[in-house]
Amino acid sequence: MKDEKKLIHRPWFQEPKYEISVLLPTRGRRESLKSSIMSLINQASDADKIEILLAVDDDDRDTQEWCRANIFPEIESQGVDALVLEFQPLGYIRLHEYVNLLAKYAQGRWLMFWNDDAQMITKDWDQRITEHNGKFLCLRMPTHRSHPYAIFPIVPREWFYLFNRLSAHQLSDAYISQVSYIVGIMQNIDVEVIHDRFDLTGNNNDDTYKKRPMLEGNPQDPRDFNHDSYRRQRLEDANKIAWYLQSTGQDTSWFARVASGEQNPWELMLSKEQDPNGQVRLFT
Repeated sequence: MKDEKKLIHRPWFQEPKYEISVLLPTRGRRESLKSSIMSLINQASDADKIEILLAVDDDDRDTQEWCRANIFPEIESQGVDALVLEFQPLGYIRLHEYVNLLAKYAQGRWLMFWNDDAQMITKDWDQRITEHNGKFLCLRMPTHRSHPYAIFPIVPREWFYLFNRLSAHQLSDAYISQVSYIVGIMQNIDVEVIHDRFDLTGNNNDDTYKKRPMLEGNPQDPRDFNHDSYRRQRLEDANKIAWYLQSTGQDTSWFARVASGEQNPWELMLSKEQDPNGQVRLFT
């Protein structure tokens, strides 16, 4: 486990030290956390090319001590580096701030969102990610009853460098997914993940799950995901990514059609392929 005080933000021009940085806020889930992390490591083909970054509240001493005694020795014996950042409690309502700061210290080529109630099923899952090296994409592992969002989005480190953050809203999976669909960079990868959440599997019906306010469903609330300010911000982010894609010689034809009004930006997201169960409802 590394000391956060000794770390500096790596300049963008330096080669990444790892292929994948796993960004994982956690609270009060010791056994579940260990099982989740070990599923990643045990199913990886090159575990030593992965780093684990945890965000833990400073009042959650039980989780911190559990990590030191029961998780870090085991993963470090397999050549996997880990970093813990300690936070004053921000709460679920500011979940994206945990992930944004973790991304600042990440040294991976790809930044992967992860949960302490998730289980990696696919063997060699990391190779399904690294085969897209050199491309600016949002990689989606279909899960959560085939939800069209990338519930655990995987984005290149350049995403962070463009915005100095990953997500501007608590609902990071929705935020990053909608931006990605607008630009046309959503890419499915054949990786199976189980999101072991109470409403999906009946497990983990704990305080972490129960006490998670969701800023969605009331577009008149300035904090709501679908408030006009956040909708405009997603469009601005999409425009900036499209500029970056064009400047690096990558395809921007989808976004060009969206910008001209010829293409419905949500056509793919709402398709039977991406949303077979009709889980997304748009506020227009």
